Amino acid sequence: MDTLSPLERSRRMARVRSKDTKPEMQVRRLVHAMGYRYRLHDRKLPGHPDLVFKGLRKVIFVHGCFWHRHEGCGLARLPKSRLDFWLPKLEGNRLRDARKLEQLNQLGWTSLVIWECELKDIGLLEKRLKTFLGWGQE
Repeated sequence: MDTLSPLERSRRMARVRSKDTKPEMQVRRLVHAMGYRYRLHDRKLPGHPDLVFKGLRKVIFVHGCFWHRHEGCGLARLPKSRLDFWLPKLEGNRLRDARKLEQLNQLGWTSLVIWECELKDIGLLEKRLKTFLGWGQE
């Protein structure tokens, strides 16, 4: 049983963003500070990646652990109510993500998925980004 009224639940869900989330903004600031410039949410590419590095043919997705089902992560726990709604929805998100990554790969793009929980260790994340973007190789 939901602890919120339908109106309260509706208001809370309306606040969930698909773009410009806090994790995405953190990654954008970090990548920008590293000297890289990028485009946002290119609608011509499958999945509308969060950061697009056209010249490098690389994209970055910043995924919320809950919404995209980060396997083995405590933030990806299932809700306690309405599992008949949430299970198919969240599994559908996970399957769609996999399809979009494969489509990008077939188009010759390299993808990196950064999970919300990875933002806890900025030093490690920065190393991953440098490796992915080819720090100092442009």
